[in-house]
Amino acid sequence: MSDKNNIPSIKDFADKKIFFSGIGGCSMNGLARILHSQGYDVSGSDRTQNAFTDMLTKVGIPVYIGQDAKNVKGSDLLIYTPAVKPDNPERIYASENSIPQIQRKDLLGHITREFERVIGIAGCHGKTTITSMMALILQHANVDATVHVGGDVAFLDAGTHVGTNNDIFVTEACEYVESFLELTPIIEVINNIDDDHLDYFKNIETICKAFEKYIALLPQEGIVFGCGDDPLVVDLIKKSGKQYATYGFGDNCNLTAKNITFDNLGNPSFDCYKDGTLLFSASLNVPGKHNVMNSLAAISVSLHLGIDKDAIVSALSQYTLTKRRFEHYGKVNGVDFFHDYAHHPSEISACLAAATNCPHNKIWCVFQLNSYSRGKTLYDKYIKCFKDADFVLVPDIYPGREQDKGLIHATDLVKGISIEGTDCTYLPTFEDIRDYLWKNANPGDIVVGVGSGDIHIQLRTLMDVD
Repeated sequence: MSDKNNIPSIKDFADKKIFFSGIGGCSMNGLARILHSQGYDVSGSDRTQNAFTDMLTKVGIPVYIGQDAKNVKGSDLLIYTPAVKPDNPERIYASENSIPQIQRKDLLGHITREFERVIGIAGCHGKTTITSMMALILQHANVDATVHVGGDVAFLDAGTHVGTNNDIFVTEACEYVESFLELTPIIEVINNIDDDHLDYFKNIETICKAFEKYIALLPQEGIVFGCGDDPLVVDLIKKSGKQYATYGFGDNCNLTAKNITFDNLGNPSFDCYKDGTLLFSASLNVPGKHNVMNSLAAISVSLHLGIDKDAIVSALSQYTLTKRRFEHYGKVNGVDFFHDYAHHPSEISACLAAATNCPHNKIWCVFQLNSYSRGKTLYDKYIKCFKDADFVLVPDIYPGREQDKGLIHATDLVKGISIEGTDCTYLPTFEDIRDYLWKNANPGDIVVGVGSGDIHIQLRTLMDVD
């Protein structure tokens, strides 16, 4: 956690120029738009043009494509993400010219201090979905809150909505590099705790310690909503000394879902109970039991805020997933293609479980690992998370932000997955995968591409049939 006393206040730059290095990121673009809406002079740069940079240009924020020292000239403050390293030319220029620099997480912390009620949605998995569900529920309840999501959400204009209600700010609370410790929440959600981001955290114990510090941020009148089915979450909230309530599928949870059924698209319906009393029945327009759990988190917060039940039910029935969350790419030769950002074993398992509820003959999973260290550390979990797939196709590991130091190879994963009983094949390139897939897939099959590298782009190349 950074020393807030040494970080310049954003208010000190009300009449100065603020530059975002990496402005096209899913979080950075939203923060830039929030400051722009408040009258700040904002500009920025990114390595490539994308939908976020297009949105920024549309609202009048200057964006430079390509990162260069000259972009920063004349700026009074530089905002950067962990992906923009100190050797980036824009950061070097800022250092050489005594331009203050603050991380994205610190800026988010400053922004949250401007609101009376900050709702931080945390958890190693599901927080983007829960936050965007909350956003739609608030819209249906005519509460024009400011919402900041770490994903591309169509109804939020690429992931951020700048509201007119200065009382409520809803944001993802990310545990990576302990970013969520910069927030000032009065309501918290902890959806789960898992062994993720092991390039930063040493082990599950240090991850739990970070969440413990996150809960400690709550003021006396604050409350944390935790998943009652996750023993790590339950242990932390019970010993925190803070007010808490639980949600989940277990009978011991305050808010729970019962009588869960699925339609022919795999979308669930359920009865929602609070402390044993039926509140309402709801249907989701997104697949999977894990999304029932996500909706219970959003419902818990909404009820605490006094949101009408009809608004909750209406919003959930119309909610559609953010991009790269079980996103349907289309049908080719009778084969349906889906992509999901799932990259942790727990997320992959939940994604494939959801896929089983969709009409299908066989499930093909294309898995692109994008972290050598995660693959090595979580190897025993990776090889067991593909049970619901009929076939798994694995290309070479996507390097991401790591260098290949020989920790693990894609063939190691293929061997382990095969030993665990799932048909798994190593195909080095996506060209190889495309050729193999169209020789073996049949109408009625579905293909699910999972991973956080460039699988979302490569998957579309698999849909090209010669």
